[in-house]
Amino acid sequence: SVPGTKVELTVSCRNLLDMDTFSKSDPVVVLFVQVSGSSEWKEFGRTEVIDNTLNPDFVRKFVLDYYFEEKQNLRFDVALFGAQDFLGQAFVALGEVIGSQRGRLERPLTGVPGKRCGTILLLAEELSNCRDIVTMQLCANKLDKKDFFGKSDPFLVFYRSNEDGTFTICHKTEVVKNTLNPVWQPFTIPVRALCNGDYDRTVKIDVYDWDRDGSHDFIGEFATSYRELSRAQSQFTVYEVLNPRKKCKKKKYVNSGTVTLLSFSVESEFTFVDYIRGGTQLNFTVAIDFTASNGLPSQPTSLHYASPYQLSAYALALKAVGEIIQDYDSDKLFPAYGFGAKVPPDGKISHQFPLNNNVENPSCAGIEGVLESYLQSLRTVQLYGPTNFAPVINQVAGTAAQVTDGSQYHVLLIITDGVISDMLQTKEAIVTASSLPMSIIIVGVGPAEFEAMEELDGDEVRLSSRGRYAERDIVQFVPFRDYVDDSGNQVLSMARLAKDVLAEIPEQLLSYMKTRDIKPRRPDP
Repeated sequence: SVPGTKVELTVSCRNLLDMDTFSKSDPVVVLFVQVSGSSEWKEFGRTEVIDNTLNPDFVRKFVLDYYFEEKQNLRFDVALFGAQDFLGQAFVALGEVIGSQRGRLERPLTGVPGKRCGTILLLAEELSNCRDIVTMQLCANKLDKKDFFGKSDPFLVFYRSNEDGTFTICHKTEVVKNTLNPVWQPFTIPVRALCNGDYDRTVKIDVYDWDRDGSHDFIGEFATSYRELSRAQSQFTVYEVLNPRKKCKKKKYVNSGTVTLLSFSVESEFTFVDYIRGGTQLNFTVAIDFTASNGLPSQPTSLHYASPYQLSAYALALKAVGEIIQDYDSDKLFPAYGFGAKVPPDGKISHQFPLNNNVENPSCAGIEGVLESYLQSLRTVQLYGPTNFAPVINQVAGTAAQVTDGSQYHVLLIITDGVISDMLQTKEAIVTASSLPMSIIIVGVGPAEFEAMEELDGDEVRLSSRGRYAERDIVQFVPFRDYVDDSGNQVLSMARLAKDVLAEIPEQLLSYMKTRDIKPRRPDP
């Protein structure tokens, strides 16, 4: 995920339990975050205490780093301040809050036996100044000459000030050789790097003369702020470059030159969260490989074999990816298909049969529904072949092509043992799909060599078919075996699988929106 996607959670409660006999309760909310891949909870922070209310709206907010590809489990405990009275708790994944309508979620509080504990309301907002990107250009005039033989070789160093008064370097320009009147190239920097989103915070700029041995000579410095820099949108701003040491020594010292801000512009980068909050729905479709190369499902050596104690690799991969995506899909109905089997009643080979056996409506309710239908199909169909991906890719592409305004985005998960028979048709299907609002995730199970899958992934070489190149990279492939860890900790290995397989989805969705110039819809207030 893009580092620095920070989400602010605002917390309110309604109709809390009244424990306080003399007055109403004085509630506080404590947030715990689950350590990834374990069952351990760590306290993240707590709200202020609000006196005497059963309907608190807390002012203190929680700011969390948000990653689409991780299940970020949160626990909110509501308690009475001072007393150890417990008023209830709620468990929720951060993705559920962001994926809910307008980023608002209301959950019942539970945990006090036999009592109604009221509800907790959560509002998630991405911190807005995270995403502005500034482009600026500077030049200098009459800088001090530092080099004995030639003129100076000047460059600029930008620092943002921290809350404790220290400075952190955030940008260096290139060196312009042998001039006292350099013009630097325009450069781009995120606002959060320049001032951490605080427009009045000091930005310090040092001017140096470059030396080959790294002992660059200090020419002078000046200070400004984001707010001051942004005024340059309407006029040139000229800064005096001052050298404090010279200023002390020489009575007649004026300055060591000037720096002029030639241009300054700000653009807003839309983020994945903007589109989700604007109502874009992720539609999740599953396709499972039912070819004979997987082995007979009743045999323990089969990739489809599920013992009473352990899910098959297919089921594990489906659960790992599905449980995260379902938070962003409001109807939680997932079309699920099988391919490469002979299907009853007449034993025809099918490359897109509905797992729930309902051609009119192949959707299953929730990931649990998909798992149920998958296990049911294993009992009724005959594993066969060949392994054709193209039919199910074209099917999802057909659906994706119906709504291209950015309100719907499709993710197709194909789980396969990787021995593909229709490579040419599949490449053609993916190249066609690359201009549609969809992404394809392929999880390879079993011991096969997956070179064909790596080629489809298109990370190294852009995928092409008959001279046509894919417009975007829409395929992400991972081999399941890389994630089965020796300790047998399934929770952790599945969290890692989901993380790697979903990491590219936000970027792929953004690249579709960008190429179509689709802006996120504003969520209704």
